[in-house]
Amino acid sequence: DTQWLTAGSGIVHAEMFPLVEPHAANTLELFQIWLNLPAGDKMVPAYFTMLWNEDTPRVGHVDRHGRSSELTVVAGSYGDHATRTPPNSWATQPEAAIGVWHIALEALAEFPLPPAPDDGVNRALYVFDGSWVDVDGAEVKAGTGAVLRSTASPTLRAGTEPTDVMLLQGRPIGEPVAQYGPFVMNTEQEIRQAFVDYQRTQFGGWPWPADDPNHGSAEQGRFARHADGRVEDPDPPVPEG
Repeated sequence: DTQWLTAGSGIVHAEMFPLVEPHAANTLELFQIWLNLPAGDKMVPAYFTMLWNEDTPRVGHVDRHGRSSELTVVAGSYGDHATRTPPNSWATQPEAAIGVWHIALEALAEFPLPPAPDDGVNRALYVFDGSWVDVDGAEVKAGTGAVLRSTASPTLRAGTEPTDVMLLQGRPIGEPVAQYGPFVMNTEQEIRQAFVDYQRTQFGGWPWPADDPNHGSAEQGRFARHADGRVEDPDPPVPEG
């Protein structure tokens, strides 16, 4: 699943996950990817949405040796496959060429990467699980990453274990960036104003009685509770009988 949060003019949020196993280890694999907003969209209303796992586009590939790979389109598009993009995001602009792809490769599998639209698009990959990935002769070990030439069409070749890669690409917005703590603006004065705004409004405040509220039990399954009270439940219980 993907949680997409547009901070915009300000929001207070917390990331919490239920204990699926109350008396055992609870393993979590999470990527938090920050995507900047153009100056004209910095103060748009905050927005939250869920991109559920089963609605996320996936593209399978079988190489010349019969080994399989799968690309998941977390953001942007791949060929004719595109994910739903929230409003007021740099990812909604076609010229941004945003791509967040998860590529899962069987051991020794090959996956051909298409080129980015032009050399003005930045592209990097991160090998986060498995052994390594060979990128046209350059070995990138698990736990490390590499910057790719955007207009190249390299073939990724997995090492001796099943391997997972995150590929990130996008065109720079081309505006100055000022950042302090969780605030990202264009100037130092705007950062100072963000602090003033937070002290004055608390960005809407924190409506829960505790800093770490529990919105449901592990037995409840996946759900998303929105600010307006609406609850999304992608796994509704099956009626008995």
